[in-house]
Amino acid sequence: MWLNPSMLKHADIWQAIDQLAAAHGFSPSGLARRAGLDPTTFNKSKRVARDGRPRWPSTESIAKILEATGASFTEFVGFVGVAPGGGGTLRRIPVIGYAQAGAEGFFDDAGYPSGTGWDELLFAELADQHAYALEISGDSMLPVYRDGDTIVVSPGADLRRGDRVVVRTTGGEVMAKQLARKGAKKVELVSLNPAHPDRSFAIEEIAFIHRIVWVSQ
Repeated sequence: MWLNPSMLKHADIWQAIDQLAAAHGFSPSGLARRAGLDPTTFNKSKRVARDGRPRWPSTESIAKILEATGASFTEFVGFVGVAPGGGGTLRRIPVIGYAQAGAEGFFDDAGYPSGTGWDELLFAELADQHAYALEISGDSMLPVYRDGDTIVVSPGADLRRGDRVVVRTTGGEVMAKQLARKGAKKVELVSLNPAHPDRSFAIEEIAFIHRIVWVSQ
């Protein structure tokens, strides 16, 4: 799931507001009031103009409800397309900084997130119960990923040539690259930033390769 403006639907954005409100124990009008907005800001009647044209919430109103709930924009996007009262369609996934991922204690021998050093991110349900998120820092992955982006990674997702992946070596080096080839003996990776070299590893040098399935940008 990539955050692409063409994917954003009018009904989905309003549903995301409804779901955010419910997740924090508010009705839509209660959330508006908590954010310092007119209580009718998110009423059903405000979502369509008199002539039938869809009326979109303002970026200012969304910013205010995120501030009021303490939710991040990434969490809000996780609600997009999730119907209110969907129940079980959202869950919290572990998240750490990208720079931390190479340290000991964050992944078990199977390559799944472990330990107590993780924060949590509210996100749309994924089939992979071992999914996790990394917060990008620095500019080493420009122009694909920027400082402050969050990527969601699925250890259980099938890998195909051309996928963007997170790779960890047995030596503890962690990198986000594009998978060029994964054979029986060697893994070839293409750098996302042309200023950095492509990489190649013997298969025994790889601790895990996980596919990136979503990014906030």
